[in-house]
Amino acid sequence: MSHSPFDLKNQQLSTDGKIVVALERISEAFKVLLWNESKATDLSPIQIQMLIFLRFHPQEMAKVSYLAKEFNLTKATVSDSVKTLIRKSLIEKVYDQADSRSFTMRLTQSGNDIAERSANFADAIESPVSNLSQRDKDKLLSSLLNIIGDLRNENVIALQRMCFTCSHYSTSDKRHYCNLLNTELSNVHLRIDCQDHEELE
Repeated sequence: MSHSPFDLKNQQLSTDGKIVVALERISEAFKVLLWNESKATDLSPIQIQMLIFLRFHPQEMAKVSYLAKEFNLTKATVSDSVKTLIRKSLIEKVYDQADSRSFTMRLTQSGNDIAERSANFADAIESPVSNLSQRDKDKLLSSLLNIIGDLRNENVIALQRMCFTCSHYSTSDKRHYCNLLNTELSNVHLRIDCQDHEELE
């Protein structure tokens, strides 16, 4: 017998199932908003995501192999998008002086302008989140971080730069601690995307 959360009989009796379906609905909302943004810019959704990523992350992360891990795509798929973005003069290659075959990418002015505008595509989702009480926000963030961490541990999703998957992070008595910053972290200070992240082995 099916125990799928999408089976309405099971869903009605399962809080877990309702949460899974709720997350799926939010995921659909992201897809709709990103698709609308892509139509406005004449780019694919993944190309929009790449431009936004390049806008807000260090250049050493701006490699095809890193983007493939970031977006759970093959290198070939990422390379195709990169070629399109270069052809449209939205990004350019920066070659490694020590190895002419190796390169990173950076935004052109046009690419940066699109990334700046498109980075707000999720405002419609952030708005209801902002209406939650701080206590509810803290609980929601903590729960989501735990879910993402478990999905990472099960290899459902790849690269994550959050506290729970970082070698600098430790916890004791439900308290969070960053050994790099040498400080205790409250829930509001937990990071989901940290540039100082070092993958936990």
